[in-house]
Amino acid sequence: MRTLTPISFADLDLDAIAGAEGRVAIFVDAEGKLDPGARRVNKLTKGAVARLVDSDRWAKMKDADRVALAYPAGMAAEAVDVIRLERAAKAPEARRAGAALAKARGGKGDLLVLAGPLRRAEEVVYGLAARDYAFEDHKSADSTRDGAVAVMHGKSAELEAASAPLLAVAEGAHMCRDLTNEPANVLSTTAYAERLKEMESLGLKVEVLDEDQLAKLGMRTLLSVGQGSVTPSYVVVMRWDGGGDEAPLALVGKGVVFDTGGISLKPSGGMEDMTMDMGGSAVVAGVMRTLALRKAKANVVGLVGLVENMPSGNATRPGDVITSMKGDTVEVINTDAEGRLVLADVLWYAQEEFKPSGIIDLATLTGAIIVGLGHDNAGVFSNNDAFCNAFLKAAEAEGEGAWRMPLGDGYDKLIKSRIADIKNTGGRAAGSITAAQFLQRFVKEDCPWIHLDIAGVASVKSETALAPAGATGWGVAALNRLIADGYEAE
Repeated sequence: MRTLTPISFADLDLDAIAGAEGRVAIFVDAEGKLDPGARRVNKLTKGAVARLVDSDRWAKMKDADRVALAYPAGMAAEAVDVIRLERAAKAPEARRAGAALAKARGGKGDLLVLAGPLRRAEEVVYGLAARDYAFEDHKSADSTRDGAVAVMHGKSAELEAASAPLLAVAEGAHMCRDLTNEPANVLSTTAYAERLKEMESLGLKVEVLDEDQLAKLGMRTLLSVGQGSVTPSYVVVMRWDGGGDEAPLALVGKGVVFDTGGISLKPSGGMEDMTMDMGGSAVVAGVMRTLALRKAKANVVGLVGLVENMPSGNATRPGDVITSMKGDTVEVINTDAEGRLVLADVLWYAQEEFKPSGIIDLATLTGAIIVGLGHDNAGVFSNNDAFCNAFLKAAEAEGEGAWRMPLGDGYDKLIKSRIADIKNTGGRAAGSITAAQFLQRFVKEDCPWIHLDIAGVASVKSETALAPAGATGWGVAALNRLIADGYEAE
């Protein structure tokens, strides 16, 4: 697990600015008011900052926009980054400002941030840390990422304390991205389980259930997905017991480390992207890491089903009937609708074993959700309005797109089987909804439940506000906020 770029905090030292190497960042509001740090930079550069803020270019800039003054005279720095940002800027703008600084630094060299009187400077720190990410593990050249970030502020100790839980979120999101970006020949099911087991060093309780244990529990639908692969299937249970005696919130993630579609083989074009089909489990892992790092006062259990879906002489066939842990029989119509088979057993096990106060599952489940919502929003399905609204509020606060989708008895007829209790797909019509209806069958009526279909948001081809192209880490921040707002002990 990579660590965040080191970030240190100190009180404002005007005399240290001239000798700072790398980049120096200052913040100026729309009216051009300069705080003491910015005034010192302006003096050192013989009025360059003042000339910028008096220009037409500055007048056209928006909050969080950046201008670089390259190789400023009178300073050792290679550049001064001038960020337009109101002193009372809200969190989204402050985070974008931090992300702009991370992009400018590009993972190279030192950065001195003169946070001055910003009221939400911790959000700038978070945006910087979240965006300061690159997945370079498999490039033959040595990484060029180096340097550190120093933040100067009038109340540095308070800022450091306020930044700590946000940096825990950034580290959890980075872990989620690492796992999702990793190729399947490196992140096998066994290697994945081992990485999760390592989080015991943070205080998590981690249990790895192997195939023999899963068979004894009756997790036949999960095992049916992985039986065509030479790699074993696992369920990994991660517990954070930071609260009192209350029932835990359960997070369940789909962890298909590679999805060929099985016997219902996917087209070859784009199949390489199916290394991200374990994105739901990566979010769960990232959240659990965040909770442990910030010592959350809540009880949360994270469960992930780790399998590989491969075609072979031993693979599940279309037309096979499998009995789930719950006892319901499932006719397999399409072996590429495998994620719901994994989740069905893990959902049931989570309820039977932990009696959770609520349960949220995450999965890169359907292409249909991308057709419906694109790459800006995850699909949200729920059997409980209050629970769902709390999550939607948390997602909105964190800037992570989420849109509620319908459920209803009318969709059940699309997955009614002639020879079994249910079939695993109802065809193209309402594909993401029938997948959710399938999962709902394995949720007890008295258990609040949310299903998050993150197929469109887990990994994208272009950069997002706080992440480069590739795995986004979507969901770590929103779920952490949901837990902080609704499940933490006072």
